[in-house]
Amino acid sequence: MLRSLPYLIMLICTVVFSQEKKTYKINTIAFYNLENLFDPEDDPKTFDDDRTPNGKDHWTYDIYAHKLKNMADAISKIGADLTKNAPVVLGVAEIENRKVLEDLVNEKVLQSNDYGIAHVDSPDRRGIDVALLYQKALFKLKNIKTHALLLYDHEKENKRMYTRDQLVVSGYLDGDLMHIIVNHWPSRRGGEARSRQKRIQAAIVNKKIIDSLFSIDPYAKIVTMGDFNDEPNSPSIKKILKPKSNQEDVALKGLYNPMIKMAKKGVGSLAWRDNWTLFDQIILSKGLLDNTKGYRYYKAGVFNKDFLTTQKGKYKGYPFRSYSSGQYAGGYSDHFPVYVYLIKEE
Repeated sequence: MLRSLPYLIMLICTVVFSQEKKTYKINTIAFYNLENLFDPEDDPKTFDDDRTPNGKDHWTYDIYAHKLKNMADAISKIGADLTKNAPVVLGVAEIENRKVLEDLVNEKVLQSNDYGIAHVDSPDRRGIDVALLYQKALFKLKNIKTHALLLYDHEKENKRMYTRDQLVVSGYLDGDLMHIIVNHWPSRRGGEARSRQKRIQAAIVNKKIIDSLFSIDPYAKIVTMGDFNDEPNSPSIKKILKPKSNQEDVALKGLYNPMIKMAKKGVGSLAWRDNWTLFDQIILSKGLLDNTKGYRYYKAGVFNKDFLTTQKGKYKGYPFRSYSSGQYAGGYSDHFPVYVYLIKEE
C-alpha cells in the first residue's frame, strides 16, 4: 500500500518512484483561486468596472501583464518538487473569461506545458468563472458539463441570485477515466451564518453530480475541488458530502478529504483577521484510494512557498496578494494553491 512506498524518488521520463522492481509515475492535480484575474477591457454585461484602467482599481494593461506573469510563474512550480512538471490538471477560480485563460497559458513559462482550456461562461453577476486547465499531452478531454446553482433572494420577491456554475470535466489521464468537478461556492458576505444555506445548496448540487457519476460506475475516479468558502468541518462539507478523514474508513461510493487533518493542525490556504482558514480543498472518491491498476492518491498539501508569502509588515506570513489596501501590491493571490499527487504503477 501507499505507506510502504519509499521516500527516495527516481526520475525516469516523467517522474517515477522506485520500490524494488516497481516504478511509479507521479502527477499533480491542483486548484488555485487566482484572485480576480480580469482583463482591463470593460464588459458591459458584468460588473467589472473596477478592473478597468479608469475604474477604482486602475487596472491597466501593464498591471494585467504583471499579474499574468506572476500567476504563470506560481502555477509552473506547483508540485514540481516531486514531478519536475507543472500540474497536469489545474482547477482555477476568479477568472473573468476565456481570454484571460488564453493569455495565461501563453505565458512563456507555461508554453511548453501546452495547456488546454475547459471553460464555460457562468451567470455570476461579477463575471467571475471557474475553469480547468489540462496538459493536452497527458489528459485527453472527453466532455464538459456545467450544473447551475439556483439561489433565490426571499427578501426580494424570490429574485434569482446569480452565482458560479459547477464545472464537470471528464477525461483520460494516461488512459484512466477521471471526472473533475471545479467549484467556487457562494461567499460568506453578510456573515457565515446568514450565507450558510447558499453553500449547503451548493453542496447538494455537488453531491447530486457525484452520485450520478457513481450510479454509472461505483468505482469512478472523481475529484471535487475548489474554493468552497467553507472549512472541512462546515455543515456543507461535513453533513452533505460526508467525506472521511481516514482512507480506510471510506466505503464504496464514499469520499476522502485529506484537508480535514490539515485543518485540525491549523494549516490554511488563506488568512483573515489573524485566523487561517482552509476554504480551498481537494476531495477524492474511493476509486482513487484503492491499490489497483491506474492512478491513486499519494499525498496532499498547501503550496505555500516563501515567494507566495508576504515577508514583512502586519500581514507577514499571509498569502502575498496582488491587490491590497486599494492598490496593486504586485503579488499573486490572497489564496495559496492546494494540490494532490497521484501515482500509477508503470
